[in-house]
Amino acid sequence: MNPLDFINLTTISAVLMLIGAIGVIVLPKPMDKVIMFALLQAGFIGTVVAAKYLDVAMAAAIFDPIATVIFLMAIIKLNEIRVKKRDLEGEQLD
Repeated sequence: MNPLDFINLTTISAVLMLIGAIGVIVLPKPMDKVIMFALLQAGFIGTVVAAKYLDVAMAAAIFDPIATVIFLMAIIKLNEIRVKKRDLEGEQLD
């Protein structure tokens, strides 16, 4: 049996999804999470294409960038809230 037989679209997509999911959970920085989320999305689309659900893959490819933009907007808003909270705590200590 050739070990290269295990390298196919399904295996690579599953590995991408696994690495992306672990990265989103483990990495502490928000921008690193966004990068891992994009890796997760790439693996998901590859898995759907490997299953030959091309219509679902097309919908996922359209909605994934929208989800990334919403994720980035949430990170920006969270950082603004943290800065405001830090400023308020600094004023109370003075």
